[in-house]
Amino acid sequence: MSLVNFAYLGALAVALTGMVLLDRRFGLFFWRDARRAAIVLVLGVVFFLVWDLGGILLGIFFRGQTDFMTGLLIGPELPIEEVFFLTLLCYNTMNAYTAAGDWLDGRWSRRASTATIDGGAAG
Repeated sequence: MSLVNFAYLGALAVALTGMVLLDRRFGLFFWRDARRAAIVLVLGVVFFLVWDLGGILLGIFFRGQTDFMTGLLIGPELPIEEVFFLTLLCYNTMNAYTAAGDWLDGRWSRRASTATIDGGAAG
C-alpha cells in the first residue's frame, strides 16, 4: 500500500477535523450536549450503514475501484472509508441543523454584537 491509497481516508479525516473545529468554535453539537450528540451521531451512522448493507444485498450498491482508497473492507462491497464518510455526513448535517436553528432564533446576531462589544472592535 502507498500513501495514495490513503488519500480519500485522509481527506475525510481532514474534513471531520474541520467539523470538530467548527463545532467547538460555535458550540453547535458535541459542545452543546456531548451525550445527546454521541447518541444522535451513532444512530445516524448505524442507520445509513444498514441502508448501505440493504443496498448491497439487493445488488444496488457496489464498491468503486480506485487507487485513492485503502481497499480495506468491513463487509462485502463496504469499504472502511464509508464509515468515515457517513460520520462526516451525519456530523455535518447536525452542525448545519443546529447552526440554522441558532440563526433563526437570533442567537447569531446576539453573539456578533457581544463579540463586537467585548472584543473592542466597536470603538
